[in-house]
Amino acid sequence: MSETPEARLKRMAMRSWRRGTKEMDLVLGPYADAHLATMPAERLALYDALLAENDQDIYPWVTGAAPAPERFAGLIAEITAFARGPRVRS
Repeated sequence: MSETPEARLKRMAMRSWRRGTKEMDLVLGPYADAHLATMPAERLALYDALLAENDQDIYPWVTGAAPAPERFAGLIAEITAFARGPRVRS
């Protein structure tokens, strides 16, 4: 049985917010909330692949402590810029 587009987005959003480390929850969760619904298919596939990576690998990529693999470099740069940007609180 294949996953519907709606189920995929829901799964990816939940996986973004429930990573295993609070730091990554707070980085990927808001990013997913802001971007998943409008991501093109190839970017969704790349983000889905990133979600399969370990937090212990992603965190140094996002903080700049280690270089991100080339395939994720652009996405990591976007996530990092988003995480460091100003936040609007309601």
